[in-house]
Amino acid sequence: MSVVRRTAAAVVCGLAMALAGCGGGEDGSEGDALVASAASSLTEPLEAYGDQTDADEKYSFAGSDELAAQIRKGAPVDVFASANTSLPDDLFEEALVEEPQDFISNQLVLAVPSNSEIASIDDLTAGDLDLVIGAEGVPVGDYTREVLGKLPADDSGAILDQVRSEEPDVKSIVGKLVAGAADAGFVYASDVNATNGDLVAIELPPDLEPVVTYGAAMVTDAENPEAAQEFVDSLVDGEAHELLLDADFLEPAGE
Repeated sequence: MSVVRRTAAAVVCGLAMALAGCGGGEDGSEGDALVASAASSLTEPLEAYGDQTDADEKYSFAGSDELAAQIRKGAPVDVFASANTSLPDDLFEEALVEEPQDFISNQLVLAVPSNSEIASIDDLTAGDLDLVIGAEGVPVGDYTREVLGKLPADDSGAILDQVRSEEPDVKSIVGKLVAGAADAGFVYASDVNATNGDLVAIELPPDLEPVVTYGAAMVTDAENPEAAQEFVDSLVDGEAHELLLDADFLEPAGE
């Protein structure tokens, strides 16, 4: 298994180069390799899945919105796995992917360094904090704005005043927190788990928690449709799904 790590802006270029002969077969194709564009929050469990299977896979991890944009531009992708359901649904309406399937859920939490004195979302209104959140349009950023929109206007305004950067994907938020460049950030529980104790997850009040559901779909023009469908099936109810649960993801809402 090979893992492709690129910024979302380079997905089309990098994958097109592979199809043109960089790392491909003698005819310049990817052969039987599965090419999956996946939300960055799926990085660790999907890498583990690749390590445990014999499948030939290439992953591009980035913000779901950027990956969807690359598919619209013709990125040579077999599967799209998003941190929300709206992006796969939009691509389905545009006939760019087959009918999406919900495959896993997650929990949005407030993440802080392990030595932080922040204990709840209420502490974010105090001032003199560096808060990092996802950019608008990125699923984690939209979920965050959904949470803040449920707060009184004064509280949400005070919290937004603490924002020092808006990141293109959830791993960028985690990276800043782990590096000590921010005091708090909204990420998924699974991302906190992946830091092995560097960060602590503070749960949000139940009335503020958004429903975080991931959707996956085979790309309509997939070069490897059989492998793509097998991968989607594994995400929904297979080995990949079990590894996601092991990484602190949750069963889809309602299941």
